[in-house]
Amino acid sequence: MTPFATLQADVLGERTRLTPGACALVEAETGRRHTYRQLDARAVRCARLWTETLGLAKGDRIGILSHNRIEYLDAFFAAGKTGVVLVPLGTRLTAAELEHVVRDSGMRALLYDDETATTIEDLRQRVEIECFVAFDRPADGDLSYADAIAALGDDTSWRRAPCQDEDVYCLLYTSGTTGRPKGVVIPHRMVVWNGFATVCGWQLRADDVSPIFTPLYHVGGLMAFLVPLFVIGGTVVLHRDFDAEAIWHTIEREGATVVLGVPTIWKMLLEAEAFPSVDLSRVRWLISGGAPLPRYLIDAYQQKGVAFKQGFGMTEVGVNCFAMTVEDSIRKAGSIGRPMMYTEVRLVGEDGSEVPVGEIGELLFRGPHVCQGYWNNPEATAQALDDDGWFHTGDQAKRDEAGFFTIAGRQKDMIISGGVNVYPAEIEAVLVQHPDVEDAAVVGVPDPRWGEAGIAFVVLRAGSPADASALAAFLGERLARFKLPKAFRFLAELPRTAYGKVVKGALRDVFLAEAD
Repeated sequence: MTPFATLQADVLGERTRLTPGACALVEAETGRRHTYRQLDARAVRCARLWTETLGLAKGDRIGILSHNRIEYLDAFFAAGKTGVVLVPLGTRLTAAELEHVVRDSGMRALLYDDETATTIEDLRQRVEIECFVAFDRPADGDLSYADAIAALGDDTSWRRAPCQDEDVYCLLYTSGTTGRPKGVVIPHRMVVWNGFATVCGWQLRADDVSPIFTPLYHVGGLMAFLVPLFVIGGTVVLHRDFDAEAIWHTIEREGATVVLGVPTIWKMLLEAEAFPSVDLSRVRWLISGGAPLPRYLIDAYQQKGVAFKQGFGMTEVGVNCFAMTVEDSIRKAGSIGRPMMYTEVRLVGEDGSEVPVGEIGELLFRGPHVCQGYWNNPEATAQALDDDGWFHTGDQAKRDEAGFFTIAGRQKDMIISGGVNVYPAEIEAVLVQHPDVEDAAVVGVPDPRWGEAGIAFVVLRAGSPADASALAAFLGERLARFKLPKAFRFLAELPRTAYGKVVKGALRDVFLAEAD
């Protein structure tokens, strides 16, 4: 009996067989356009560089420290062709922070761009890596990516290395907001399933166009729209980084139809000068993920006449786990929708039993979209993945009678004040509705009377007259008294990861240091 084909995640190669002449990529800054055939040829040359020039084999790890650029896509799709494991590195991290990831992953080679050259020089003093490859100007002893690719010549006989469903595609290290980053093991199966499930659940089309401006070293940049759009044969417009005015220009010029961002980004886009006049007539919908979405942002975009959805995902279980129709995004605003097809979801209490409809519990996932666990970390893997295959996210959520889910916040962020559960996300959502508040985060700190109490960290708009008493009164009109923060602290900005998540541990440390 002939076995079924395995889920090797050579998404670009598979799509190229079907629509080689379709436009796959537009480089936002230059306007250069690339067909699927052209992009696939680049990925093949990158794959040959890894295997023929660098001597990498299936299972070896190669790092990449770079801002968004076409060479990043070369590397990502070369991983699907070779079985070499890609390890994206955050461009905002210091060499000291990167040292752990490099050592933990055991990477043999590292790709980098000019803007990270200083970090690379520092990193060389800390770790041994066999080969460094520069996208731009190589340091002494490093390979030039362009020269090395050109030296290979053409080889029409080259074939991809066979990979199985559970072979590792990439290691995506978590942001490390609560400790050292952990390498999430992403197998080929997970990449493929995420792509197909998103196409089906979100109803993506071959004529969809989407800008990507989130960093490609993050799971959202790689998996949220890049892989799904290439599965269906759509077009990606790649931005080097985030620029609100440039993004609105892209959406208008390229006729973008679907756009993904995080709440921080949607807020900055809303405040951009171009927003009031931008033509969104070809946009089918916008979607937010990565962090809880304040209701006022949903309302602002819906008033512009465009559908605005909210999704949910995480590195470990796939970036796209829920879906909703355009109609549902209006009548169920604030919800993340219903689970995708073949996505099993449970909400459990502290005793592990299912919580009733309308009550808050921890969000658990099981299905083909779930990772293998954490690289070189069996303890963390065992804590997250139970014996029945359920991944325990640490996120709190509730569902209604119709099966729509709403995120309540992170379990570790929950405040137990006087024996009552208080969810910071609920308080934050109200705080940012105050006209003088630009940003806000609430954290729990020890309290001698209540056990824990909430502290609100607030960023005020320039010239705002608001103070702690005004904000307390505003909250008091909208929330129960036991949910109100014990104190307010005002900051110029909140510490955030590159993908927009507030680093609440840093805020908690600031308050505790003041208390001492």
